[in-house]
Parts: sequence; C-alpha cells; structure tokens
Amino acid sequence: MIYTIGDLHLSLGCDKPMDIFTGWTNYLERLRENWNSKITDDDTVVLVGDHSWALKLKDAYKDFEFIHKELKGKKILVKGNHDLWWSTLSKMNDFVSENGFYTIRFLNNNAYAAEGIAICGTRGWIRENGEPADQKILNHEALRLEMSLQEAVKLGGELVAFIHYPLIYGTEENVLLTEILRKYDVKRCYYAHLHGYSIKGALNGERGGVSYKLVSADSLGFDPIKVN
Repeated sequence: MIYTIGDLHLSLGCDKPMDIFTGWTNYLERLRENWNSKITDDDTVVLVGDHSWALKLKDAYKDFEFIHKELKGKKILVKGNHDLWWSTLSKMNDFVSENGFYTIRFLNNNAYAAEGIAICGTRGWIRENGEPADQKILNHEALRLEMSLQEAVKLGGELVAFIHYPLIYGTEENVLLTEILRKYDVKRCYYAHLHGYSIKGALNGERGGVSYKLVSADSLGFDPIKVN
C-alpha cells in the first residue's frame, strides 16, 4: 500500500522544538504510534516536504535515523521549503547509503513505481504579486515537475503528483503548474505546507479535473493517509 503525510519538521539534531505550537504536543509519539499501527515494511510512504530543520545534510542525521528506524515502510522524500539541507540527488543517495538508511529515497527530477501508480512531483513554489524572483523559481519548479512526470510516464500506471506547496489556495492558483498536471492528465495531487489557521483555507477537492488533498502532519492529526 501507499500512504502519504508531509511536514514532519523533525529537529532531533537541532534546537527547533515544534511542540511549542498549538496541536503539536507529543507529536513524535503520536506520529510513531499512528504510523506503525497500520504501515508495514512492505508499504511505501511519500513524505511531502519539510522533513528536517537541519541546515546541512550531515546535521540531519538524527532526523533521518528517526525516519529510517522508528517508522516502518519505504519512504520517498519530496523537497520542502524548509529543507535547506537538500542537495544533489547523488550526494543525498550517498548520505543514506553510507549511513545505512536504506528505507529512504528522494523524489528529485525522477519518479517511482509502486502499487500500480507512478509517484512524481517537486517542491513547487508560491507566487506573490507576480514578482520576477518568484517567477524565476516557478519556471524552474515547472521544469522539475515536467521532468518528473516524463519519467513517471515511462513507468506506467496512474500518475499521482506530490507537491509541497499548495497549487491552489483561496482565489490564487499557480496556473503554471496546474496546467502541467492537466497536460499529463494527472487526476490526483497531494500537497502540504499549510499549518494552523491556514488549514481552513485549504482545497480538499476537485478543481480543473484534478483532486487536491492537504496532507500536512498537523492537518492529518499526525496520521498518514492511504493513497493506494
């Protein structure tokens, strides 16, 4: 089976506690219990960004150790806006290999096949007032999304997208990326990033032929949901 959840915001290797925020009390224990009560080592879990507060890959060791040792299943990580440790795919693959974190893989201009679906996606980005700097990043993320989808097509099966930033929020739509989803006939998109009060404005439903679902950890009560 395939499950998904985003925004674990682990800080086991640095001083960045999350339980100071409303609703995050004992979140690691709640996450571990919910996760391991239904997910087995044969299952796949897509983690939709913001995994660790570490600034450098080596400093994310304890957070990766928690994901690998404490949480069952095979994990596929998507980049989030707070994942400043994110590096090249080869460097990240070397890091997990050297440390024996064999249950962890990365979604980075590529795709993975599992349970009849092709897992694809990217970080995405926000667009504020059409500022040029944001547009430049959006163009780059659009390229990454298309590269991932092209690899997913080769794998066959249903194309399912996992994008950290919401593509639609309130009256705003990241048309550059939503058009790519429609171009490849993607019917499902899971996203994260939203917390607290902003969860109320999240789209959980169909728009333009695509079904969107928010999966940030606190929005799910730290309980991964089934994808397939």
